[in-house]
Amino acid sequence: MQNALTIDVEDYFHVAALAESISVDEWSNRECRVEKNTRNLLELFDKKGVKGTFFVLGWVAERYPHIVTDIHQAGHEVASHGYSHQLVYSQTPEVFREETAKSKDILENIIQQPVEGYRAASYSITAKSKWALDILCDLGFKWDSSIFPVRHDRYGMPNTPEDPYILQAPNGKQIVEFPLTTCPIGKYRLPIAGGGYFRLFPYWLTRWGLGRVNSLGRSFIFYLHPWEIDPKQPRVKASMLSTFRHYNNLDVCFSRLEALLDDFSFTTVSEVLKAQSIDSVPVAV
Repeated sequence: MQNALTIDVEDYFHVAALAESISVDEWSNRECRVEKNTRNLLELFDKKGVKGTFFVLGWVAERYPHIVTDIHQAGHEVASHGYSHQLVYSQTPEVFREETAKSKDILENIIQQPVEGYRAASYSITAKSKWALDILCDLGFKWDSSIFPVRHDRYGMPNTPEDPYILQAPNGKQIVEFPLTTCPIGKYRLPIAGGGYFRLFPYWLTRWGLGRVNSLGRSFIFYLHPWEIDPKQPRVKASMLSTFRHYNNLDVCFSRLEALLDDFSFTTVSEVLKAQSIDSVPVAV
């Protein structure tokens, strides 16, 4: 069974968990490590013979367009991760529209192809920011992967569907939603889609959870960030919780990713969606 492999192309200083310590004004003065880390991922994927979807931050694409070119020329799918990696629900609809359109234009000008997929920073399309779905539809996105059907302090829309579905935005327009993967354990949904969960959980639990999702006839979506394979990144002083979430197990993440690519079959989001039998009845979240 094919699963979706996704990379959110951003640097360590873009992360919401470190925003309390690093202001946006400081970004340009920080050591940039996203180029090297992304290239390491591209080399690994080439070695393993897999393709994936790269959600590229507009801020990164604007400054390092060759990264986007390399991703595209390697046969991977390019999608949008917005422009400034701000939480959607902290922005006004006007700012969100402007930034999202800007990022889409930057990426499309680089690869000379339409960019059809989007993922919000920190999965921040929530009950407080459903209006963002209207804007995604207006801007011509065909699919989204921003909704995490769990409860969390930064994100989450619990009780929304677990598998890809046609989402009806508040304005009545439609977009395909590929939610972040959870594993059912009784009535509980275990977040198992990657990122911090991939680093914090022991690998056997990730392999078991994702294997269970596949055994139920479901494709899963997996995500990771280039900075998560970089244990030598600069250390930023932050709260105890943010420090734990960001830095724990960076030193084993790359080897775990190698194992994951051997244990499961992966391709791009669009290829997985093509193979899905998605219920034609739209869901209003």
